[in-house]
Amino acid sequence: PSLCPALFQMSGSQPQVGRGVPCLRCRGLCTGFEPHSWRKICKSCKCSQEEHGPSSELDDDRKIGRLLSGSRYGALTARIKGGDGARIYKRNRMIVTNPNVSGKDPTFDTITYEWAPPGLTQKLAMQYMELVPKELQPVAGTEGAWQRRRRLARQLPLHDQDPAQCRGLAEGEHGLMEAFVKQYKAEALGVGEVALPGQGGGHKEEEKPQDKSIGPGTAPESPNGALESTGTAGHYRCESCRQPVPGDCPVVYADRAGYSRLWHPACFVCCRCAEPLVDLIYFWKSGATWCGRHYCESLRPRCAGCDEIIFSEDYQQVEGLAWHNKHFACLECETLLTGKAFALAKASLLCTTCSQSRV
Repeated sequence: PSLCPALFQMSGSQPQVGRGVPCLRCRGLCTGFEPHSWRKICKSCKCSQEEHGPSSELDDDRKIGRLLSGSRYGALTARIKGGDGARIYKRNRMIVTNPNVSGKDPTFDTITYEWAPPGLTQKLAMQYMELVPKELQPVAGTEGAWQRRRRLARQLPLHDQDPAQCRGLAEGEHGLMEAFVKQYKAEALGVGEVALPGQGGGHKEEEKPQDKSIGPGTAPESPNGALESTGTAGHYRCESCRQPVPGDCPVVYADRAGYSRLWHPACFVCCRCAEPLVDLIYFWKSGATWCGRHYCESLRPRCAGCDEIIFSEDYQQVEGLAWHNKHFACLECETLLTGKAFALAKASLLCTTCSQSRV
C-alpha cells in the first residue's frame, strides 16, 4: 500500500500498535483500534490487529527470540541486557551501498534489507535475494518489508507459544500448552540454511548455527567451488518443484529434512498455505515444511473465535471449524450460541437476530 513508506519511516521508534490506531483496511471508517477482551480483533471495525499496522520491530524480535530460545537455534538469539532473562532475535540485517555515477559527483545509494540470511558473504546473500520475487524482498520502506511483518504476525502468532497471551486456556491447561511448545521446539522447529548446492551443513557447529559458512577461508573459496560445481547442475533438484538447480545458485536447506534435500529460495514455502516461510523459520512434519500456524493446527484444533489453539477435549465444531465452548458466541452481540440457532458467515458466528439485521 502507498502508506507503507510512511509507516516504516517510524521504524525503531514506532510504538506498539494500541488503542486509537486507524485501520489500514477500513480507510477512515474505523474510529481507531479498540481491542476486544478475547478476540484478536478491533471492537470498532472487527478487523484484526495486524490490519491496524504492524507491531514494532522490537516486539517482533522479542517474539522470535522467545520462539528460538530453548531450541537448537538458541544461538540466533541474545540475552537482553538488564532484562528478565528473556532473549531477543539476533536478526541479520543487510545494508548494501551502490555507487550512483549518473551525476557529476558520484553519490551512493543505500538499500537496507530488514532481514537477510545470516552467515553468508554479501555476494551470496545478494544472489539469494535476487532469487526471491521482488515484491517479497524485505527492503526497508517497501511492500516487501511490509509483507514480511504481516507474515511474521500470521505464521508465528505469539499466542501459539506464550500461555500468558492466551485468553482461552482453562485452569490446568497452561501446563498442557507449555508441554506442547516444548515438544514442537524439540521435534519440529527449524531455521533454513542458505548455501550453494552440495555445501549445506558443511561448516556447521552445533552451538553456532549462524556461523556455519564463515569458517576460516570459506568465504573466498565458495565462488570458485560454485563454478566447479556447475558441471553437475543436473545432480541437484528442488524438493518442491523438482526442477534442476544450477550449482552456482544459492538454495535453502532444512536440517530436519537432512542435507540430501534442498529448495529454491522461492520454493521454500508452507505446504498448507503456500506462503514463503518468514525468515526461513519452518516446522517439519510428514516430510514437508509448514509455517508455525498451520503446523500447530495440524496437531490441535484452533478456535475460530479467539484464534488460539484448543487444549480442551470438549469444544464446539461446525463445518470443519472449532470453538472453545465459552467462545461459541455471536460476533456482534456476544450471545452464547450453544444449543441455539445461528448462522455461519465467513467463519464468523451470528445469532439469528444479528444475522437478519445484516441482510
